[in-house]
Amino acid sequence: MDTKYLDLLAEKYDCEEKVATEIINLEAILNLPKGTEHFVSDLHGEYHAFQHVLRNGSGNVKEKIKDLFKEELSQNEFNEFATLVYYPEEKLQLVKKTFESTQLLNQWYVKTIERMIKLTAFSSSKYTRSKVRKALPEQFVYIIEELLYKTDELTNKKEYYTKIINRIISLGQASKLITGLAYTIQRLVVDHLHVVGDIFDRGSHPEKIMDTLMNYHSVDLQWGNHDVLWIGAYAGSKVCLANIIRICARYNNLDIIEDVYGINLIPLLNLAEKYYDDNPAFRPKLNSDDRISENEKLQITKIHQAISMIQFKLEMPIIKRCPDFKMAHRSLLEKINYTHQTISLNGKTYALKNTCFATVNPDHPEQLMKEEEQVIEKLLFSIQHSEKLARHMNFLIGNGSLYLKYNGNLLIHGCIPLNEDGSMKKMMIMGKEYSGKGLLDLFENYLRYSCAHPEVSDDFATDMVWYLWTGENSSLFGKKEMTTFERYFIENKETHVEQKNPYYQLREREETCRKILSEFDLDPDEGHIINGHTPVEEINGENPIKANGKMIVIDGGFSKAYQSKTGIAGYTLLYNSYGMQLVAHQRFTSKEDVLLKGTDVLSVKRLVDRELRRKKVLETNVGKKLLEQIAVLNDLLEYRYTLM
Repeated sequence: MDTKYLDLLAEKYDCEEKVATEIINLEAILNLPKGTEHFVSDLHGEYHAFQHVLRNGSGNVKEKIKDLFKEELSQNEFNEFATLVYYPEEKLQLVKKTFESTQLLNQWYVKTIERMIKLTAFSSSKYTRSKVRKALPEQFVYIIEELLYKTDELTNKKEYYTKIINRIISLGQASKLITGLAYTIQRLVVDHLHVVGDIFDRGSHPEKIMDTLMNYHSVDLQWGNHDVLWIGAYAGSKVCLANIIRICARYNNLDIIEDVYGINLIPLLNLAEKYYDDNPAFRPKLNSDDRISENEKLQITKIHQAISMIQFKLEMPIIKRCPDFKMAHRSLLEKINYTHQTISLNGKTYALKNTCFATVNPDHPEQLMKEEEQVIEKLLFSIQHSEKLARHMNFLIGNGSLYLKYNGNLLIHGCIPLNEDGSMKKMMIMGKEYSGKGLLDLFENYLRYSCAHPEVSDDFATDMVWYLWTGENSSLFGKKEMTTFERYFIENKETHVEQKNPYYQLREREETCRKILSEFDLDPDEGHIINGHTPVEEINGENPIKANGKMIVIDGGFSKAYQSKTGIAGYTLLYNSYGMQLVAHQRFTSKEDVLLKGTDVLSVKRLVDRELRRKKVLETNVGKKLLEQIAVLNDLLEYRYTLM
């Protein structure tokens, strides 16, 4: 090992005893039970539902309360205490109003603090004291540690502990302590969070989800197709930018663009007002609680048309300069007969309806008008200079990847492109064939290159980011073609069908999943594929646990738009030292319902895989890093010995 590195390390561990102590500490940690992993997917901007699942640890908090206090709490007390752990600030405000005297409130404080301390101790039982200390509220670390690690309580120190709690209450700090303990418990019940794609899309608050994740104690992200679209726009892809604005217009979410991220849409609105009218195909899809005026609805409809036509035009040059994409059949604006308002697709001619081609030059349909060029340039400048978007995108890029190998499992949002026979589908890129893991690695390399060069808008890297959104061999799209144009303009629904990659049928087979795990150098006997992207239609009997447990699909419909199709409101997955449990969630109504009625999202757990023996930190990704650190410290010990 490089002696310069060892010399630097020796400055931190400046005596043999310190090195030995650290080795002993790390080796001891290796023998602790592995921490609980929490998997979520396809959040689609549904901030409130996500927050609740995060706060209750997919039912993990309630399980620990039940295990600890099952003989002590009534059902009502149980629900009240659980709600206090989920939403401490709000619940404390409600609780205070129920007591007629300060004395009764103080008695409640004493009992509640004692229960919170017990639950904190129970939740932290498999962690080192050092790790627990980092999870505690900073201002109460000393006090909580004294209460957590009680000794000699029944004799010498009983009055000591009682005095601590009473003094906390008399100094008006009880609410702050309870709040701090509640958030500590939330943190301790989940050691690490995996977000398996699609933070962005239909829901109204993806930015709040991003803020939450940026402040979460331990998290990784696997990019979904919608996430990559936002990354692409920030990285300089104009066609990705057009897509995110189109989708926001379609679902009445332009507030995200304009108000949250400060993107000026006035130039686009001016263009839209000049060239477009009302059009039923482009009216925004509204939720039952949306309240917008007819004038606002008309403005969105016009914006929706304007940005859609810019998008269709921007796609065409990419298709032409990237023959490896094999998307010539998707250069749709040049397949239109503008006189007869028809289009030729796959040897058939279809009538077009609700057309809005006022800005299209039939002789050069891919050509942007000067006004359109100016609009998209202004939008790109605006999105790349949004400070808040920059923070969110840099976090998404820095903590994310197309796939992740973690603790023996493969986490991927979309698919591994396959042929009908189960072999890895090959894609020719610049004279070389790629498939499986190699193809995904190539996609990610181009995406990261594009992010590193945001000043470039029309190179092969930005083209590849767009291909990830819409290409046949994309691991994120997973379909033969995206029929957005057809759904806007063609009534015949046979043109709307988006044929899925064979992966989505073949993932039902254990043989296929084992082959994929081997492709990614994972043990097919021990590993699982954890997948999002396609909502599982549980209402129709579809099972999210496939291929004898090798495939677990956790997109169950966080997004309200999918819940009528899935019959539930999302799946999450828990993986602790004992094994894996899939959790199916019912629809989250509101935080107010939880606070006032004590109701919770009903969660049904299913065992996926039970460990034959309890899994230790030694067998995890964290354990691998600790072993590497131990090896370096042993080298340091030997190096110090040679210098003596």
